[in-house]
This record gives sequence, structure tokens and C-alpha cells, in this order.
Amino acid sequence: MATQPIQAVSYLRVSSVGQVSGDGFPRQREAIQTYAERNGIQIVGEFRDEGVSGTTEHADREGFTALLERIAGNCVRLVLVERSDRLARDLLVQETLLNSLMKLGVRVIDASSGLDLTDESDPSRRLIRQVLGAVAEHDKACLVAKLRKARERKRITEGRCEGRKPYGSRVGEDRGLERIRQLKAQGCSLRVIATTLNAEGIPSRGGKAWSFGTVARLVR
Repeated sequence: MATQPIQAVSYLRVSSVGQVSGDGFPRQREAIQTYAERNGIQIVGEFRDEGVSGTTEHADREGFTALLERIAGNCVRLVLVERSDRLARDLLVQETLLNSLMKLGVRVIDASSGLDLTDESDPSRRLIRQVLGAVAEHDKACLVAKLRKARERKRITEGRCEGRKPYGSRVGEDRGLERIRQLKAQGCSLRVIATTLNAEGIPSRGGKAWSFGTVARLVR
């Protein structure tokens, strides 16, 4: 008589919206599927959080909340994640999420290492889990610090690195910016400048007609 495969659900997470269409989800899914096939596990559901920080509590994670609801409503008692940091990058948040699953009698497996993240029987395993969580938290902090320093360097050399780029920075806008400077130097009022730009067919960034307010913001 054939043995029924163990059923499990998977949990995937990427921390930024820009990663949603990238390699993050396919990579996580492949690692989980590989582990499942090697261990006779059948994936019966996938839950994911898109653009959710690894330091976010589960109350603000729609995917994780849906996972808890699914588990509470059926007999699935196994969750697979690619790595422990896909669950959380903050040690306290990681332990909180794991605790909420353990209360439901759920096991959570790190597919990359095979480590049972919810195994409390061996103090060494718990220590390894917490060390991995601390390392993930440290790596995240280092990454944030590197990005902040990179932004600061760019701000020093280029004057800005975030937000909407000013009019004149895109191809074709230099003509409009130069015309505004010429008219302003001639003593034209802001309304006259706007009227002149429209009459000469010089486009604004949004393609709409130039107005007093738009010219005023650029002049300031």
C-alpha cells in the first residue's frame, strides 16, 4: 500500500516591491520544491508577502496571516521556507512568528539547510536558529548602512539622489529650462513666460500647458 505524502504549505517573502518581478520568488519556490521532492512532501498551498520587510510583525503581513488561517482550518502542519531569513530578518520577529505557528502544532523547515526551526527538544538547534536570526538581522543592518552611505556620497557629488528629478534633467528639457532663464533675464513676468512657452510649443514635463504655478516652482 502506497504511503501518502506529507502535505505542507510554503511561505515566500520579498522585502521590496521592486523584487516582486525579479528572481526572488522563483528562487525561493525552486529551493522549497527541491526539498519537498527529496523528502516525499507534497506542496498543497503557497503563501507570499510582496514588498514586506523582514522586520514586520505578522499582523501586517497579509500572506502570513492567510497562512495561519489556512493552517487553522485544515490538517496541514508543515510549513516550508527557503531560508529562515525569508520568515524574518529580525530575531524577535522571527521568534514571534515561529511561536505563533508552534502554538498551532506546526513545524517550520528551512529548505536550504533542512533545519527544523521549530524543534525545541534540542537546545543546540534552538541556539543555531537564533544565531541564524541574529546573523540575518546583522546583515540587514549592514546593507541599510551601506545604502545610506552610498546615498550620502551621491548627494555630495550630484546634489541629490532620491525623489523626482528636477525639470531639465531629462533629455529634451534643457531647451525649456534655457528659454525660461532667457525670458526671466529679460524681465518677463511668470505669466508672460508661461504664455510664451505655450506659444512656442515647448512641452512641459507632463505634456500639459504651462501655467503660472509651474513656472513659479521652476524659477524658485
